[in-house]
Amino acid sequence: MLRTLNVKQESWPIRGSFRISRGAKTTADVVVVEINENGKTGRGECVPYRRYGETPSTVLGQITTARDAIAHGASRVDLLSLLPSGAARNAIDCALWDLEAKKTGRSIADLADIPKPGPLITAYTLSLDTPEKMAEAAKANADRPLLKLKFGGDEDVERVRAIRAAAPKTRLIVDANEAWSEQMVQEFLPHMADAGVEMIEQPLPAGEDSILSEIDRLVPICADESCHDTASLDHVASNYDFINIKLDKTGGLTEALQLVEAGREFGLGIMVGCMLGTSLGMAPATYIGGFARYVDLDGPLLLDKDRPNGIEFDGSVMHPPSPDLWG
Repeated sequence: MLRTLNVKQESWPIRGSFRISRGAKTTADVVVVEINENGKTGRGECVPYRRYGETPSTVLGQITTARDAIAHGASRVDLLSLLPSGAARNAIDCALWDLEAKKTGRSIADLADIPKPGPLITAYTLSLDTPEKMAEAAKANADRPLLKLKFGGDEDVERVRAIRAAAPKTRLIVDANEAWSEQMVQEFLPHMADAGVEMIEQPLPAGEDSILSEIDRLVPICADESCHDTASLDHVASNYDFINIKLDKTGGLTEALQLVEAGREFGLGIMVGCMLGTSLGMAPATYIGGFARYVDLDGPLLLDKDRPNGIEFDGSVMHPPSPDLWG
C-alpha cells in the first residue's frame, strides 16, 4: 500500500463579516487534505484556530510530519498517537474516513456502526454587534427555529432583551466565547433565563470556570473552549451541563465519536458545533448530529459561496451530505 497525501490552503469569503468577542473576520481560512490510493481520493477540511495556537502554516507543518506514516498505511487509530488533537489531525482523520468509504463502497455510518444521519436543524449564528443591530438581524431571521447569539460581555442583557423582542417565537442559545467575568455570570443568568435562553456556551475563560460548579445554573451551561477531547471530561463534568463537540478540537471524527460516548457516560448533554468553514468541514460532523441536542453546523450559510456538491440547506434544515462531497 502506498498513498500520496496532498495538502492546500484555501480562503472562502464570508458574507459581510463575522464577529465574536475576540475579533472579526471576513474570510474563512481552511486547510484541505487529500489522500490518494489506487485511484480513490479521500478529503478532509480543517480550520486552524488562533485561540488554540494554530495558524495555517503551523497546521500545514503538522500535517507534513505525518506524511510518511500516512503514505505507508497509518490508520485512523494510529493517527491518534501520531498527532495531538486539533485541526491538523482532523483534516487527515476525515480524509481517511472518506478514503475508506470510497474504497469499500460502504457508508460512513456502516464503517462507524452508527445510525445514518437524517435531516438536522442547525442553529443560525448572529454575529456580535450592538443590541440594535443584533435585533435587526434577529428580526430578519425570526422564522428560523434556532438562533445562536454571539455575545461579548457588556450590553449582553440589552442584547438578549432586544433580540427576544425582535424574534419572540425563536429558540435562543448564547455563546459568550469566554467574555464574561464571574460577576457577569451571576448577574446575567437570571436575565438570560427570563428571555428564554436555552443554553449558554463557555461564559468564562477555560481554566477559570470552577465557580460554575458552585452556582445555581438557571440556564444550562455548555463547555466549548474547556472541552477538547475525552481527556477534558474529568474537569468539565462538574462545571457544565453540555459539551460542544467540534472536530477541529477533537482532531477528527474518530475521537469525536469516543467523546460522544464518554460524555454521555458522564451525564453530559451533547452539542455538535463547527468552526467557520465549508460543507466539506461540516459533512463529518453531521454524523455526530444524531446524538446531539443542539446542532450548530451553519458555517456554509455564512459564506458568500460554498464548494461544489455542498450540503443542501432548506432554511435551517440541513440534509445529509452526498457521497460526492464526503463519505
